[in-house]
Amino acid sequence: MSGKRAGITALVLTTFFYLFEFVTRIEPGLAIEAIATDFNLAHGSVGTLSSIFFWVYAPMQLVVGVLLDRYGARPLIVPAIAACALGVLLFGLGNDPAVAAVGRILTGFGASFAFVGALYVVNHSFAPERFAVLSGLVNTVGMLGTAVGANLLANAISTYGWRPVFDTTGIAGLVLFVLAFLFLRGLPKPIAVGPPDRITAAFSGLYDILASRRIWIIALTGALYYMPINVFGGLWGQSDLVNDHGLEPVSAEMAVSMIYFGMALGSVGAGAVSDWLGHRKWVIASSAALSGLAYAFAIYFETSSVALIGGALFVAGVFGGAQMLTFAMAKEGRPTAEIGKVISFINMIGIASAILFQPLIGWLIDMTGDNYHRAMSVVPLCAIAAAFLILFVKEWRHPDHR
Repeated sequence: MSGKRAGITALVLTTFFYLFEFVTRIEPGLAIEAIATDFNLAHGSVGTLSSIFFWVYAPMQLVVGVLLDRYGARPLIVPAIAACALGVLLFGLGNDPAVAAVGRILTGFGASFAFVGALYVVNHSFAPERFAVLSGLVNTVGMLGTAVGANLLANAISTYGWRPVFDTTGIAGLVLFVLAFLFLRGLPKPIAVGPPDRITAAFSGLYDILASRRIWIIALTGALYYMPINVFGGLWGQSDLVNDHGLEPVSAEMAVSMIYFGMALGSVGAGAVSDWLGHRKWVIASSAALSGLAYAFAIYFETSSVALIGGALFVAGVFGGAQMLTFAMAKEGRPTAEIGKVISFINMIGIASAILFQPLIGWLIDMTGDNYHRAMSVVPLCAIAAAFLILFVKEWRHPDHR
């Protein structure tokens, strides 16, 4: 394939891989009570089981960035899709929490290549000035697909049970693996950074990233900003709306899915607006604060209206889409050979928030006697904290906007 055609094909395949891994990430949240019953687990333990995905996914991000910068996309992404799919199948087929945990580990390992792999393709196959918009587009497809998929899966789980649905998801992942094996070809070669037998050469530049105060603040901002997606959207939102607002599970998931519809719009919108203004920081700060307020409304306003709650969560998602700008903000001004590492580091810290907050919410629910209002208070607080933290970052201005 020609370079342009190969780049577009790779973008499509890696974007669908991101969609697939995001579905596998949130799938346990669609069947919390059923999984808890099948495995005889408390809420905190279910949160821990789900978060095992992130125990692997988060630390793998640094390794993923190094490997992508060294070897490129195809040798890594193709087997990663297979690992992710096989992990979902193992989770669905297992009759013991330990087996399910191994499935989540395998899923998290494979999934760790998805988002960074897609952004790697964007950065190496398209013009630099298109990064913010195209990375937003990747997130948009992922969020739209997840929103539609979550509703379909919630209905399917209600009808057929969670295990057949997980198995079907795994089979779909294997189909994507075959497509990637056949068509993910012709991408630009990675930039050489030293002899292939030198591990230190592969990790060159990583120290500078880890030592950068600016990168750390952006990463922590992204983690706090993304926390509501990981926690409310990814696991506990449906249970909160069922218990505190009296919604049926399918209706509750429909309302929660509005977060992803909103993010689909907000990801591209925020990228376009920030490119037009030449600013990232102020778009992130204002959007994070407004997203936090919208989550607070959805959680605390006493109503059982699916339309009203879903509308608030849609607004939360729209303003939550600006979280994608943390990746653009972090990579700007960095050497091209370090982009994979920078993106993966930001993603690692952002995803790592789930390791803490998914079990924490479950434990708070158990400790407070199923008081979801108290447990969920951390959701809007984290988004608002992100708005405050990003103000301490000095913005790097794109040359076109100087």
